[in-house]
Amino acid sequence: MAKDFSSAIEDRRSYYSLSKEIVVPNKRIKEVIDHAVQYSPSAFNSQSARVIVLTGKSHDQLWNITKETLRKAVGDKDFEKTEEKIKSFINGYGTVLFFEDQAIIERLQEQFKTYAENFPIWSNQSSAILQFVVWTSLEIEGFGASLQHYNPLIDDEVRKTWDISRDWKLIAQMPFGKPTAEPGDKAVSPLEERVKYYQ
Repeated sequence: MAKDFSSAIEDRRSYYSLSKEIVVPNKRIKEVIDHAVQYSPSAFNSQSARVIVLTGKSHDQLWNITKETLRKAVGDKDFEKTEEKIKSFINGYGTVLFFEDQAIIERLQEQFKTYAENFPIWSNQSSAILQFVVWTSLEIEGFGASLQHYNPLIDDEVRKTWDISRDWKLIAQMPFGKPTAEPGDKAVSPLEERVKYYQ
C-alpha cells in the first residue's frame, strides 16, 4: 500500500549505507523520475531541469571519476575517509544527476530584463523542488538516497564522459540504493522558533 504524503516526507532521510540489490525494476525507476520531472514546478514554466540517471557500470564510473578527481585535488594524505565515503556511494544501485539548462535561463533573462537577476535563483529553487520530489519518490519505492554536491570539481569529466551539453549546469548528485542500515537520529528544533502564525 502506497504511503500517504506526510509519511513519505517523514521517512525521506539521508541514507549512506546502500547496496546494489534490485528494489524495483529499472522501468519503474524511469516512471518515477519521468513523473517527477514532468510535474515538478518551475519559474515561468521554464522547464529548465535536466536529469541523467546512471545505473550499472555508468553509476560506478561516476563515483570512480569523483574519487580520482578528489584524490588529485587533496592528495593521498588523509584520503581514507573520503575514499570510504565515495565507496558507500559506489555500493548503491544508481545515481540521479540534476542539471539546469543555462540556455533557457539566459533566454528568460533576455526576455524579462526586470527579473534578470532572479532567474538563476529561481532556477536553483526549481531544481531543489525536483530533487525533493525525486528523493521522496525513490523513498516510497523502497530506496534510500542522499544528496551530494561534488560539482564543480567533477563537471568537466562528467560532461566529457556522457557527452553533456555545455549549457547544462550540474547542480547535485543523488546516489540511491537499497538501504542496509538506518540513518542516525535527527535533531529537530522547536517549531515555535521556526513558524509564526497571525490572524
